Amino acid sequence: MPLALYALTAGAFGIGVTEFVIMGLLLEISRELNVSIAAAGLLISGYALGVTVGAPVLTALSAHWPRKRVLVGLMAIFVIGNAACALAPTYGWLMAARVLTALTHGTFFGVGAVVATGLVTDDRRASAVAVMFTGLTVATVLGVPFGTWLGQTHGWRATFWAVTLVGIAALAVLAALVPQDRAQPEAADWRADLRAIVRRPVLLGLLTTVLGYAGVFAVFTYIAPLLTEIGGFDASAVSPVLLVFGGGLVVGNLLGGRLADSNLVRAIFGTLAALALALAVMTFAFHSQVAAVIFTGLLGAAGFATVAPLQMWVLSKAEGAGQSLASSFNIGAFNLGNAIGAWAGGMVIDHGPGLALVPMAAALFPLLAIATALTAVRASRRPMASPSSNPVL
Repeated sequence: MPLALYALTAGAFGIGVTEFVIMGLLLEISRELNVSIAAAGLLISGYALGVTVGAPVLTALSAHWPRKRVLVGLMAIFVIGNAACALAPTYGWLMAARVLTALTHGTFFGVGAVVATGLVTDDRRASAVAVMFTGLTVATVLGVPFGTWLGQTHGWRATFWAVTLVGIAALAVLAALVPQDRAQPEAADWRADLRAIVRRPVLLGLLTTVLGYAGVFAVFTYIAPLLTEIGGFDASAVSPVLLVFGGGLVVGNLLGGRLADSNLVRAIFGTLAALALALAVMTFAFHSQVAAVIFTGLLGAAGFATVAPLQMWVLSKAEGAGQSLASSFNIGAFNLGNAIGAWAGGMVIDHGPGLALVPMAAALFPLLAIATALTAVRASRRPMASPSSNPVL
């Protein structure tokens, strides 16, 4: 694999750490900025909403720009955003900086995947994309636990300074190693792409993604207080337990891909059902430290096993050139689910039955996702509408 591909991996690693590491630092941030845990959790929602808006919009706006310039520019914004997080004097400042950083997320992965496939021969394109996304996996398995430990021992601002340095390094290697575009990209017809996306099976697929991931993040957002306040763990144990979650993520990713290759529809229903079951049982598992660790790993496995099937469903139902924009929209859908889940978990804590029952409430989301997926499957099996009919209906 060419060195330029590992430059993309470095960028993916930095972005992955920024997105997820704050979940292990909610207690520290809430104490220093004098806000509730639920308010600190909204920093995750703000980031997710930034990705949701930024992914399709920036992908469409930058479609005719040289891809190397797009990647370098996005990483520069990433560096500025994380430095602003580290310097944030108030909660509002930190929220604004998180949203700014989030704007780079979806487009970086979308454009980066296109660049990765252009760096290798046709028979190695899938492997090239997998290498780039390894950065995101490593960020969750190693970067997030390390960032959590760093924030707990040296203050949460130190974590954001460390991610800023990762961004600077990634910016340098991207500028040095990624080759210039061989030809100027053609301007995309975003109206035609939207027509391919605004069809019932695609929209229902996007909604399934939102609901499925809302369940994951309703719990994962508040994993630190769940472990310490319900499970009785010491704060220093949160980082090692997050490492178990990362291990589950890797297993789930591989398993979800294999299941999707075998039978896509069964994979969607099977992984969502497993996620609902894992969340429901976690309600009781947190009262045993051994069970809490096991089910934290199972949450990672079940949650990320849904990724490949949901992504493949949306891509399979989008048409032609609309697949690129559909991919960006689905990245946005995952993050919209993150935002809704973090908000819903906070509502359960502040206005509902409380922190202990967040996993049980979260299990409702994948159940709703299963109902939506069932509707999507039925819609996709109906005869195609006539050309004059409304593409949504």
